Amino acid sequence: MGNQSKKLAAVLVGMAAVILVGQVGSVRTYITEIRDGPGTQNAFDMFKEATGEDQLLSAIRDKAAETKIAPVNARVDRVWKAIPGYNGIEIDVEATYRKALGGTLNTKIAYVYRQTEPEIQLKDLGAHPIYRGNAEKPMVSFMINVAWGNEFIIPMLDTLDAEKVKATFFLDGSWLSKNEELAKEIQKRGHELSNHAYSHPNMSRLSTERAKLEISKTQDLLKEKLGVENHWFAPPSGDFNQQTVDIASGMGLQTVLWTLDTVDWRKPSSDSVVAKIAKNVEAGTLILMHPTAASSGALKGMIDSIRAKGLTLGTVSETLSSERVKGSVVE
Repeated sequence: MGNQSKKLAAVLVGMAAVILVGQVGSVRTYITEIRDGPGTQNAFDMFKEATGEDQLLSAIRDKAAETKIAPVNARVDRVWKAIPGYNGIEIDVEATYRKALGGTLNTKIAYVYRQTEPEIQLKDLGAHPIYRGNAEKPMVSFMINVAWGNEFIIPMLDTLDAEKVKATFFLDGSWLSKNEELAKEIQKRGHELSNHAYSHPNMSRLSTERAKLEISKTQDLLKEKLGVENHWFAPPSGDFNQQTVDIASGMGLQTVLWTLDTVDWRKPSSDSVVAKIAKNVEAGTLILMHPTAASSGALKGMIDSIRAKGLTLGTVSETLSSERVKGSVVE
């Protein structure tokens, strides 16, 4: 038997022994060793596609099939109305394979993940109100409606800063016209700003023209004074009808309400607000509050209780998007 034949036989025996044990990492180690050994380059080239590296690829594909999470479509719920979808996640087989081949000996496979979008998104559902995010997404939001309560805004901003939390402030247009600097301070702290109509009316009682004016005046102010491209409309007092939703939709806005209300305008104790949130908050919850003594005093406790349930805090846009929460990867 010639030298080349002996080398090939040795390769086959070694590969078979490793593959029988079923250890993908050892296969890759063995390939590397024979590839880098003297006089074996040709032997490696002959067998790499049919043996060791295909075993690695097969193992990655098996892991991808085992861990794949399908996306969830947005839908219209009988109670909660429009509910956003949630991206799926899967292993990028090709990217993972390329990365694994570039590793060192015995390197654990570092899987590369990618998100997969649902076929039906929130924007595809038409004009419906939104009360909550997707229950599969472990994120919640603070909705802070501002038409009064200036003395509590800075303390609340300071607490949000200290806890590294971003909220969505829905601004009454008449308040914004008188408090531009305070609005800019909210914006400077990195929070999302959105539309709460102009004069805090009951939207369901307005004519079409008046309802359009209430929304458009605040939309224009947000753009003119703060450079904000408005995406969400929160009806004052939660009062609206289908006309309201249709008008907002025609202006490129989605109508958003809340899942859980602090009812802070009734001046409850801060402790009772924290207890209420701790008991009822869950994935996808939108929490309504105002700049009040009750909510200002409860803010730190609310944040702690939300995080204690393994939930992340984000803006309304973040919670209602289909994007997966950062770090939500299945290993």
